[in-house]
Amino acid sequence: MNENTLCHFQSPACVLCQRTDDCPEKYGEKRTYKEYNLTIHYYCLLMSSGIWQRGEEDEGVYGFLIKDIRKEVNRAAKLKCNICKKKGASIGCVAPKCKRSYHFPCGVQRECIFQFMEQFGSYCWEHRPVQKLPSDESRGSSQCTICLEFVEHFPMYNILKSPCCKNAWFHRDCLQYQALSAGVFFFRCTVCNNKDKFQNEMLRMGIHIPEKDASWELEENAYQDLLQRYQHCDARRCLCRKGRDYHKPDSKWEIKCCQCCGSRGTHLACSPIESWEENWECIECRSIFAKSGNYQNQKKRSLATSEKIDVTGRLLEEPSPKCPRQSPGSQHSFLLRSPKMLYKESSCSGTLLDLPASNKMVMSISPLINSSSRNLSLRRMQLRIQKREASNILRELKLQVNNTKTTRLNINRDNIWSSALKGFRGRNFNPANTMEVKFTNCKGRVETDIFHGSKHEFFRLLMLHLQNSSLFEGSSSKNLSLDSQAIKENLYYEAGKMIAVSLVHGGVPPSFFSKTLFNCLVYGPENVKPTVEDVADFDVAQTIKMIKSSRTLASLKSTISDCYEYLTIAGCLRPMTTLCDKDMLVNDLLIYHVIKRVHSPFESFRQGLKTLGVLEKLQMHPDAFSSILCHKPERLSARILGDLFTIHCLSGVNKVKGVDFWMGYLQDVEGDESAATLEDILVFATGTSSIPPIGFEPDPSVKFLPIKYPVGNRQLNCLELPITKTYEQFKNKMDFAISSALRLEVE
Repeated sequence: MNENTLCHFQSPACVLCQRTDDCPEKYGEKRTYKEYNLTIHYYCLLMSSGIWQRGEEDEGVYGFLIKDIRKEVNRAAKLKCNICKKKGASIGCVAPKCKRSYHFPCGVQRECIFQFMEQFGSYCWEHRPVQKLPSDESRGSSQCTICLEFVEHFPMYNILKSPCCKNAWFHRDCLQYQALSAGVFFFRCTVCNNKDKFQNEMLRMGIHIPEKDASWELEENAYQDLLQRYQHCDARRCLCRKGRDYHKPDSKWEIKCCQCCGSRGTHLACSPIESWEENWECIECRSIFAKSGNYQNQKKRSLATSEKIDVTGRLLEEPSPKCPRQSPGSQHSFLLRSPKMLYKESSCSGTLLDLPASNKMVMSISPLINSSSRNLSLRRMQLRIQKREASNILRELKLQVNNTKTTRLNINRDNIWSSALKGFRGRNFNPANTMEVKFTNCKGRVETDIFHGSKHEFFRLLMLHLQNSSLFEGSSSKNLSLDSQAIKENLYYEAGKMIAVSLVHGGVPPSFFSKTLFNCLVYGPENVKPTVEDVADFDVAQTIKMIKSSRTLASLKSTISDCYEYLTIAGCLRPMTTLCDKDMLVNDLLIYHVIKRVHSPFESFRQGLKTLGVLEKLQMHPDAFSSILCHKPERLSARILGDLFTIHCLSGVNKVKGVDFWMGYLQDVEGDESAATLEDILVFATGTSSIPPIGFEPDPSVKFLPIKYPVGNRQLNCLELPITKTYEQFKNKMDFAISSALRLEVE
């Protein structure tokens, strides 16, 4: 057979990768369109960096227009593959500053990652995402639960770990074959049956999950046997003369199946049930229920817990200019749209490719801005709901406070911490008693002015001191620090107790906890992974970043040599044999510096938070408490303060006029037309700059009285305001009184 004859029978090559392979599992379905003189692999088309899915599903090739495919082929013809060194490399790595391009088959061969989701990003062998082995997990081996062959417990390209099961490891090829067979509706963890978390991780690691029914669902008459109903009497003694298989509906010889398993049956006459309406369980199911005890309650609780698990968040990469696409054979008619697809549908004329580059950028980003604004509004709404939940929980905790007994604290305004510590350590201090606070001045005399002495003011100043104390470290979000003197004096325990008491007795929350510190309190330090942002020490953070950013094994060893002493102290010094070892080293350093190093302070702090049952509730309702411990209080507005204060007027006073002046002043302050702020007004009246989660007691009020200047009665959370003829007089007096009072307080 001559060479021309061989070429005649040879399968046509893909226009993008120039390969003739027809392997749907590796490269996707290969199709030839004779009318267009076009042959292409589905995955080659799907992952190409410069093409959009601009047509409907029945247009062109899977929604890709023929003219767009031609343009992509011409674009790729100018790019050389970094792997095979041939032209036609249509796929580029999406990592910032990476300029590698390659064919899809070459990328598979070189172990690149192709993410079949969202923006359909591709990562080269150097920038591909990797799975991390937890530090407390030993390296061993186990069976792949798909092929039952042994697999080493070491994350690499061909070996993937389940995100939901600790000891579930798989071969990549096994997972890919299972995903192609099961489809998006049935592909899940083979051990725990988790779907969402498992699919998200597998998509991140480059497993293609097609949007189609499972292959076994498409087989004709695949479930024919399931249509047969069980009809056999399994009673120990069957009374039917015609045999155990005899079944006559609507009679005593009708066979009733077990309501639980359906695989056992009995004639009505052979069982203790008297009518068809009664349920019947076989002896096997009854024995299972008897052994399980509170089985139903446990089942419900496990379901509720599984619904609250947060899917692993992924860092949002810079989006590539392409549209999420649908797999062939999908049972759905919808397409997941990218911002550019949305713009295309809403445009009245012209296409995106005809516009200048600057216009393309603006028009593709604008839907993202709207989407981010909506997401921000939803997050704020969710935060408000969580704060209301926290408020209800704290009100329940406050029920244990004994209103008939009072604990009095004498607080020196010039030394809040020392006087608070003395009071909390006092013999007669009981956190379950009602608290009364008296401020003393520098001379030790009690401040009798009604403007002073607020419990809310005390807790505000105390939380402010804790935030800036040596017990915590960090900028805005803080973790516990390591202070040996504070450990000796048991100050971490006292800090935890003070925060708990503040929350239950109507004080402001700390609002400066980092997510890492909060998660350690809720889930335990052993289940938390800190980040570089949790490291407050600049030198340590730089060291960790240098190790993390090492590109070669030589530079990694050089960095380790420079920080030899610190690694020795941290117990993390080890030989580096491959570049991948840096990830485990970085993880160990973070765990040491943020968690293990402060183990003793953390345990003391946690014990303090157990006061009045706060820690227990925090662990039961993490979302609610996160909203007040890790987020700043909601910003005040004129409307919030207007609703917060109840207005009272003496008889004969024009209430309408007073209300107009008060609301007008709040609006001027909100609009920056006054020297005061809304927070200043709240501090002037109550002693605190934000509304406590538990609310105020008594409720804040405004009283219009025949006085000369406004007075803030912090004992009663009351604003006593003067009656003036004009609004300008009212505003000037308010500004003067608030600024003067707050200035004196600072001095």
